[in-house]
Amino acid sequence: MHNAGATGDPTDLRPWDRLPAQQQPDWHDHPAFEETCRKLLAADALVTPAELRHLSQTLSTVTTSDTLVLQGGDCAESFHECTDTHTAAKLDVLDRLADRLHDLTGSPVVRVGRMAGQFAKPRSQAVEQRGALSIPAFRGHMLNSETATPAARVADPQRMWRAYRASDAVQRVMRAHRGPTGDTPDATGPWSSHEALIIDYEARLLRRDPDSGAVYLASTHLPWVGERTRHVHGAHVALLGAVANPVGCKIGPTATPEDVLRLCDALDPGRTPGRLTLIPRMGRDRIGRVLPPIVRAVATAGHPVIWLSDPMHGNTVMSRRTGLKTRYLTDIVAEALAFRDIVEGHGQRAAGLHIEVAAGGVTECIGGPVPGEEDLPRHYSSLCDPRLNLDQATELIEAWGKSTPAQRTPAVSRAGEYTG
Repeated sequence: MHNAGATGDPTDLRPWDRLPAQQQPDWHDHPAFEETCRKLLAADALVTPAELRHLSQTLSTVTTSDTLVLQGGDCAESFHECTDTHTAAKLDVLDRLADRLHDLTGSPVVRVGRMAGQFAKPRSQAVEQRGALSIPAFRGHMLNSETATPAARVADPQRMWRAYRASDAVQRVMRAHRGPTGDTPDATGPWSSHEALIIDYEARLLRRDPDSGAVYLASTHLPWVGERTRHVHGAHVALLGAVANPVGCKIGPTATPEDVLRLCDALDPGRTPGRLTLIPRMGRDRIGRVLPPIVRAVATAGHPVIWLSDPMHGNTVMSRRTGLKTRYLTDIVAEALAFRDIVEGHGQRAAGLHIEVAAGGVTECIGGPVPGEEDLPRHYSSLCDPRLNLDQATELIEAWGKSTPAQRTPAVSRAGEYTG
């Protein structure tokens, strides 16, 4: 951990306290809430200003060079998998995928893990049915337990401190993996990222850079705003718009060009290259209709954003045979290549992929070594959404790295509709 300018109670830095915040836990009356918040305020920073400067400098070249970005990891991290061994296995998968992408393209690949903080999840439904019992939904280990009982699903603010300690353990392994310490880490990473969802947690990990005075988010290197919380007048956008970190924003199928332009202004008011990464996640059957006007608007306005494809979240379906959520690899590949065609067709750069991938041989998505729905229960261990295994993720990387615009055919849905 690094003590880099803890702020004390940063009330002067929190305009988001007065703004609406979606997807937040109801735990302010819990007897441990205030003490947990005080511990977070006094805690050392999990990332350093020097690391953020290195990452920002690297990302600033992505739109004008051949550098690519691969962002990947668990849908929801588990407190129980923040050991050195688990973290090393996840970093090995990220490295192997990035190395394959480099081999295919010849481009440097910046590695960003969904790691060291991806402990909170937004949910479409606040409750779930377990037989005749209605219980709160699992919201990630920062909030509650995956155990399906009413008591285990009560949001507990003490879990924020557990999330901090688990993040610190993972950050230590990632820092060692980057190689040299001090001011000269490997610019290609691995760097940490997570959805900055829980305002109580993130706001208490704001720190000031003692050299520049800039406010930064000390919980991660690259935080992002999710599709469900990207309201331009909401707390999440206000918080990430105020920090010095590079930031990301998921863009779903309901987004309009006007929405995205307002988000660009709020999250990157200085129009700094590498500052803002836009991550469309629309689904293979919608991306051809929704994304082109958004890319046109952003390009015309001159916003120097990084474009990454999340080809997974818009392609989640429920298996009728097993009742498990799943995704088809064919849909994932189709959306990724359609994204690339659209972005490049508008004179922008398709810079890479944002994927959910497991370190083990999970059977959560269909395709490659998981032929059909009946194979899903063999090794389905995700805490939330289905992840690719290494073989499936490699197939996606191969499809991205080997195809050129001349070789690619238009994306077509399984219903036979043209989508891009």
